[in-house]
Order: sequence, then C-alpha cells, then structure tokens
Amino acid sequence: MVNHKRVFRLYREECLLVRRRSGRKRAIGTRAPIQLPHHPNDRWSLDFASDQFIDGRRLRILVVIDDCTRECLALIPDTSISGIRVTRELNKLLRQRGKPKTIVSDNGTELTSKAVLRWAADHQVGWHYIAPGKPTQNAFAESFIGRLRDELLNETLFRSLPQTRIVLQSWQNDYNTDRPHSQLAWMCPATYAAAQRSAPLRSPDGSAPRTAPTTAYAPPPKQTQSPTRIG
Repeated sequence: MVNHKRVFRLYREECLLVRRRSGRKRAIGTRAPIQLPHHPNDRWSLDFASDQFIDGRRLRILVVIDDCTRECLALIPDTSISGIRVTRELNKLLRQRGKPKTIVSDNGTELTSKAVLRWAADHQVGWHYIAPGKPTQNAFAESFIGRLRDELLNETLFRSLPQTRIVLQSWQNDYNTDRPHSQLAWMCPATYAAAQRSAPLRSPDGSAPRTAPTTAYAPPPKQTQSPTRIG
C-alpha cells in the first residue's frame, strides 16, 4: 500500500492535472433589447418543438414565425435537424417570402453552428440570440409552440414522418387562414399580412391597430375689454 501523501507529492512534481471541462460555447450576438416589428419580414422567431412517434423515436419540429403578422412560416418535422438543414429551410423561405431583417432564436447547438452563422453573414440577416435561460425573450415562438402543443401535439399520435408532415401542414394552414387573432384586430394572420402589404396597420407605440388621429380641443381666446376713461 502506497502512502497517499507520497502519491500526492509525485502527482505535484510531475505537474499532473485533471482535465477540466470547458464551458459551453456561446454564439456572439447582439444582446440589446429589440423593438417590436411593424412590417412583415421585420423579424422572424425560430425555435424547436419536441415530441415522439408511437414507437418511441424522437421527433423534432423546426418552427418559424413572423413576429409582425404572427404567421407560421414553417413547421418542419424530422428525427434530427442540423444547422445545415436549418439553413436549407431558411433558403426556401427566402425564395417564398423574401429576406427578414432579423431572426431571433435561443442558443441551441443547431442555431449556433458555423453553417448558420455563415448563412446569416452571407445574406446580411441580423441574428439575435436571446440571453441564456431567458425563453421569454423569444416570446412569440414560445407562445406559438404552447398553442401547437395544446391543440395538436398532445392530442395526436404520430406514426410516421410522412403522416406527421401532412398533419402539421393541415394545422398550419388552418392557423394562418382561419384563426382570428386578438392582437391582429381579430383578423387571421394571412388576412392581416395581406393588409400590411398595402398599408401598415400596427402602431409604432404597441401591437394594437393604428387608430385615427384626433385633434385636441383648444378653447377660444378670451376677449379683454379696454378700460373706460373717465374725463
């Protein structure tokens, strides 16, 4: 049996060290608060929803939302979605919808990969990473995923990937074209988006529809009488 003090002395003399695990790499992005969007494609929110097939296989769903019109731009299901797959789906959206000014997402490994960072730089799209542990900073996507989970994911048994794509596409179409939204003056997202292309309806001071300007009431000026001279 070797004395533990001798082992420790030899350990120190040989400069042996236990390799420390490095911290998780974080993407370098803007952390400043961002303004509410007022036009389509001002800002997209991107996140992932998770579920599983009936046989236990993992299911991931890429969710893309337009924060101004509240449209669901994409629901992409697959067993695994890499950063390269994210850029491929974003390229499809760019051809269909045009380029967004900013994309908001969390710090997931798929979204901080070199492929995504290179895509954002090549297309000159600002990518805003929320602060770690602050999902409320991606509130538009979080709210949408909560509704998606309550109405569809928790109520549906997914048997295969083709069946999942059909179910998600049907729900997405119904959400965009037949669902009135309280924050869009009770219009569905597709109708609101069409109206926005002709004239912006959102007030720069909030998410409510723009109201007609009013003129403040101004009382008439008082008439003063000149003093009467007494001769």
